[in-house]
Amino acid sequence: MKRILTITLFCLISLTLFAQSPEKMSYQAVIRNSSNQLVVNSTIGMRISILQSSVSGTSVYVETQKPKTNTNGLVTIEIGGGSVVSGTFASIDWSKGPYFIKTETDPTGGINYTISGTSQLLSVPYALYAKKAGNGFSGNYNDLSNKPTIPTKVSQLTNDKGYLTSVSSSGFTHYIGELYGGGIVVSIWKDTTGEHGLIASLKDLSAGAPWSNVSTNLVGSSAQNFADGRVNVSGILGQSGHTQSAAKLCDDYSIGVYNDWYLPSIWEMSLLFNAAFFVNNILGSSDGFQNTNYWSSTEFRDDLAYAYSFQSNFTNAPQKNNTTVRVRAVRRY
Repeated sequence: MKRILTITLFCLISLTLFAQSPEKMSYQAVIRNSSNQLVVNSTIGMRISILQSSVSGTSVYVETQKPKTNTNGLVTIEIGGGSVVSGTFASIDWSKGPYFIKTETDPTGGINYTISGTSQLLSVPYALYAKKAGNGFSGNYNDLSNKPTIPTKVSQLTNDKGYLTSVSSSGFTHYIGELYGGGIVVSIWKDTTGEHGLIASLKDLSAGAPWSNVSTNLVGSSAQNFADGRVNVSGILGQSGHTQSAAKLCDDYSIGVYNDWYLPSIWEMSLLFNAAFFVNNILGSSDGFQNTNYWSSTEFRDDLAYAYSFQSNFTNAPQKNNTTVRVRAVRRY
């Protein structure tokens, strides 16, 4: 019996309008073996099938690829760019869905596919169909029917208490626990500019690191922001004599195209704690949050910095040179 262990996440649809170039769909997955261990830094064998109508429907397109996982077990491929077994990706009529994607994986790099998973393609792939849809729209806003009312004053966006009314609490594109943007989503919110979220790395960057090797000097207001760790990291890295810190570990971290990671503030760390149940159930006990202290980027005083205890849901302030406090990086989308 095949174990369905592949966790999939769709990041984008890459559509080109040039006839000479094939259409492709970006796909990411975290690969675990039959023992539920991450398959890291390994070439794996994959067979990808696009099924029509149901999870057991007809294969309209099949290809194989041999990608390599990274240090977090994450593999990234472009469907439509592999070795074609049957069908033509560019000729799929997305209007005749629903469609499902089936992945079969051989962690050893061969064709003995022992891991499989099937999930439905929702709205994203239909951007491919939009290129062929002859809806006749001119591109002019005035040609639209049932045009929405667009607020022209700030007062139209708020009620009498100043709360935003134009932003719905539903209809989010992403969700807490989703594998996305090189990590896992731990918080989402909306404002007048759109949807935003906080993403945590898929594993701790260190089981113990000092807040900074400059352990008795006050950084000051540039590292004491409670809400935005990005501000604090800049202050920490700018210390005279700085060579090593939890903030630097996060600033140096990258995965794929994502290199804008930082050490979370103490408030952002509380958001990670609030999502710990979902994170630990998805990533497993080895990669989830541990019941111990995690550094925040928020300074407390010249020799102390805030940390967050995932054991007691409580903030504390260890010595900056403490090397037993763990480190987890975050980024925003």
